[in-house]
Amino acid sequence: MKGMILAAGEGTRLHPLTQNLPKPMVRVSGKPILEHNIRLLSHYGIREVVVNLHHSPEAITSYFGSGESFGVSITYSYEPSLLGTAGAVKKMESFFDEPFLVVYGDNLTNCSIEQFQAFHREKKGIGSIALFYRENPESSGIASLDENDKILHFIEKPRTQEIFSRWVNAGFLILEPEILKYIPSDRASDFGKEIFPELIKNGHTLYGYKMKEQLWWIDTLEDYQKLQELSLKGSLTLL
Repeated sequence: MKGMILAAGEGTRLHPLTQNLPKPMVRVSGKPILEHNIRLLSHYGIREVVVNLHHSPEAITSYFGSGESFGVSITYSYEPSLLGTAGAVKKMESFFDEPFLVVYGDNLTNCSIEQFQAFHREKKGIGSIALFYRENPESSGIASLDENDKILHFIEKPRTQEIFSRWVNAGFLILEPEILKYIPSDRASDFGKEIFPELIKNGHTLYGYKMKEQLWWIDTLEDYQKLQELSLKGSLTLL
């Protein structure tokens, strides 16, 4: 399996930390967030990885180089203008010739990619979304599921009155190459805002994998401070 880590976001809510640094290069437990994610993929045997770039790209390329020192081979995809989560993947369409993993590179998790892969193989949908239970889901994409884990409804960043679930997109996706033909090539697009709702509306099957592992968001400076405190206490269980 190949993987793509989305690392092009500007992370404006983490200013001043991200003033001259991509958000995935902010350090947690002594390593950039992106390094934790690359090592997670390598641990589960994913050796070919794409990383997209936009804000201060040299901070990433100079640190990771070819990826060899981190157990992977990295292909970089520079975006002069941000393409969105789906548009970034569409740009690298020729790279993906089998089911592949997409990781939102500004989160941290100890998700078992092996179990997630097994789930996707069993369900045989066009895509599987790792889901995490979040008490306040307003800043995430939420999904409702049937008894077979099929996603019935998906909304990105719901308003309070729209919340129908607290199972949210964890930023780990396993997608079939077929999904790429439903992503526009002439503009930016987003999985949560556009692609997932459209796929469901048009009868394509997406499944939700309810994670039992941990996920840590780093949306704000307060989130980052809490994560650093967990790290200092030794309560952050990363690879």
